[in-house]
Amino acid sequence: MDNNKTREDVINHSPQNTEEGREELYLDALKRMAQQNADDGRYRLTGLYNLKAFFYVGSEMMVKNPDSRFGVIVMDISQFKAVNEFCGRKEGDRMLTFIADCFRHYEDDRPLTCACQVRADNFCLCTAFEDANELTEIAVDIRRKIDEFPFAYRVLPSFGICASDDNHASVSYLKDCATIAMQSIKGKFFAEYAVFDDDMRKKMLQEKQVENDIVAALKNGELTAYIQPKVNMHTGKIIGGEALVRWIHPERGLISPGVFIPVLEKNGFIINVDQYIWEQVFAFLGKMKQEGRPLLPISINVSRVHAYDKQLCDTLIQLSEKYDVPAEYTPLELTESAFLADETGMYQRMKILRDKSFKISMDDFGTGYSSMYMLKSQTMDEIKMDRIFILDLENEKSQIILKHATAMLLALGAKVIMEGVETEEQKRLVLECGCENAQGFLFYKPMPMEEFDALLRKQEQEQ
Repeated sequence: MDNNKTREDVINHSPQNTEEGREELYLDALKRMAQQNADDGRYRLTGLYNLKAFFYVGSEMMVKNPDSRFGVIVMDISQFKAVNEFCGRKEGDRMLTFIADCFRHYEDDRPLTCACQVRADNFCLCTAFEDANELTEIAVDIRRKIDEFPFAYRVLPSFGICASDDNHASVSYLKDCATIAMQSIKGKFFAEYAVFDDDMRKKMLQEKQVENDIVAALKNGELTAYIQPKVNMHTGKIIGGEALVRWIHPERGLISPGVFIPVLEKNGFIINVDQYIWEQVFAFLGKMKQEGRPLLPISINVSRVHAYDKQLCDTLIQLSEKYDVPAEYTPLELTESAFLADETGMYQRMKILRDKSFKISMDDFGTGYSSMYMLKSQTMDEIKMDRIFILDLENEKSQIILKHATAMLLALGAKVIMEGVETEEQKRLVLECGCENAQGFLFYKPMPMEEFDALLRKQEQEQ
């Protein structure tokens, strides 16, 4: 060593300490890490990378080719469990192996491409492209091969595609976007693929915003219960109400439930929000009882996510006891989807709650294909007929359907509520068809609990 050079001089001028040297070391480290994870991360059945290895390999591919644009294609089979149930596990594995070979074909023959089996029937491909149409051509080709595959059970693949606008997007981000696109068409027979676009991007950002803000919203009291009264159309008197959640954001104002409810159902947080609203309703009724005022039933909504909530019964029973509110004054409104999510479990929970004097209300009757079956299988104390029954009541057939549907529901011993009554003509025809009770903008819109309380006090004074 030159005696005139210090140790620091040697280090500072070594090849590894230059910008190029550091970049080379980084790439080498990334390559070794990717290779190690890739070698360890393959599915035994298909030999394709698992998701973790796919992210490593895809990231290395992108880093080493910064001038290339990359896209991701995801594919899922609708109701693949039925394949194993009807055809057997061996045949299901044969199908998965064939699909894996379709993806491997592009991995082997197309530059800068890697394939992945995310889970059983969910596959993914990352590839460089010059024209985004290349991605749709790959999806169409794989779909064609699957359709032509000799198999006893017809499978329905759905594809989602995301093409990067530049070289800064990560593999995981592209996959997430492609998955969102795929989910928009899953189960639609004639839709082969969907491409992630600006509308989906806006929706995704909106959902992320909801997820980020919802915890603070609960903590800060931004979520509150609104009540929409139910009325007897003969007398005009309020006979009850329905509790609805409203989000008053300090900066964005009133956020539509149509924006945030689907997001909360997707991530499971709707359970927390429902319980928050339930407690407000029980507290309101408990206060009325303490004041010696007559109670009217205020129904509370039970989301389909509660089909998997093992604490549902305990939560409602505890709230009834905590606020000393008889259970029959908080009917439980459920849609058909709540039962379809876990039919056996939900029926069992409803039986437990009915034994504790809770009433069961079917919301949106007439919109689901199995509503009639549910009426036969489950006792309903209240039926809320969907507004589709009165959208064209000038049609004689519509009037016949409404009249006989109302008669059938009343014969089953249920209290019938017509939803969405907005005009005097609708009110007249609904009354003529035998339905006395309604909910709709002709009478009242959803309102803060304080306004609902004021209406009840005025009605109490008039009686």
